[in-house]
Amino acid sequence: MNFSNLLIKWYLQNKRNLPWRNTTNPYPIWLSEIMLQQTRVAQGTPYFLSFTTTFPTVFDLAAASEEQVLKLWQGLGYYSRARNLHETAQHIASDLNGIFPDNYSDLLKLKGVGEYTAAAIASFAYNEVVPVVDGNVFRVLSRYFDIETDIAQASAKKKFTALAFELIPKDNPALFNQAIMEFGALQCVPKSPNCSICIFNESCAALQKNKVGQLPVKSKKLKVRNRYFNYIVASDENDNTIIQKRTAKGIWHNLYEFPLLETEKEEGFDFVSEQIQNEYFKENSISSILETNDKSIVHKLSHQHLHIKFWKVNINGTIKEGIDQETLQSFPFPIVIHNFIEKELN
Repeated sequence: MNFSNLLIKWYLQNKRNLPWRNTTNPYPIWLSEIMLQQTRVAQGTPYFLSFTTTFPTVFDLAAASEEQVLKLWQGLGYYSRARNLHETAQHIASDLNGIFPDNYSDLLKLKGVGEYTAAAIASFAYNEVVPVVDGNVFRVLSRYFDIETDIAQASAKKKFTALAFELIPKDNPALFNQAIMEFGALQCVPKSPNCSICIFNESCAALQKNKVGQLPVKSKKLKVRNRYFNYIVASDENDNTIIQKRTAKGIWHNLYEFPLLETEKEEGFDFVSEQIQNEYFKENSISSILETNDKSIVHKLSHQHLHIKFWKVNINGTIKEGIDQETLQSFPFPIVIHNFIEKELN
């Protein structure tokens, strides 16, 4: 089909030289696909290089501690990806003798591997004829064929997958999948694509109908929840502090943080200092409390906006189970806390 041939020709002339592209080894392909979920290539690439350097094989990754994995992942966000990655590595190393499943159906059984990721690994590593359908693919196909199906609806995936399967060359599915994703990433971008230089500017239905900006159709996201976090950064006479592990399911599961006071709204010094004095460090007296940022740091997650303040609390005597600054650096933290430690405590 002319669409596929033109697309592949464009790809071979314009593709980026990315470190996971020049291999059919499923391990780095799997790593890259997990990392690039919800993450731009420019942000994910340094993490990919760090992981492949530190954990060159799936056995190395399986043998690491979860804290090592989370520490290396720090700043990439969506930390459940890292926990699933580690668990899956252990399963492959222990139960599958280090050998990845070699087909879409079995790859789909791996923890953290959904339809898109399984299709990507199956086609890139094993050349299985299975189309990948991600945001880039939705956008390219909806514009080229003028498809107004709401891509937020569950039925859309089935429709676009069937269309992509019709288009995919059965002798080279990997090349086509790479090409259509790259085309969406570099040329058919979400906002203001340069259609004047597009290889499809004579055949794209959306361009002919002046609908490029309207496609793909996507219904609005869920309402964002606001949360208010007050982190209590203690310091005793030895400059030791205290942290805790977030063991509850939800955001930042198994990462570390300072003691947390969560409030219903943004609170000022009087309220927070009273709570700290009444509820925290009862075995020690408090010499001073300082609000380090009078304006909250807003940390945006997919369905939550966290309004974060840090409160420095100087403690008389020594804190039980306190840790020093060097030890503090070794723990995995959410990036907003890591940045605070780097800026304020070093």
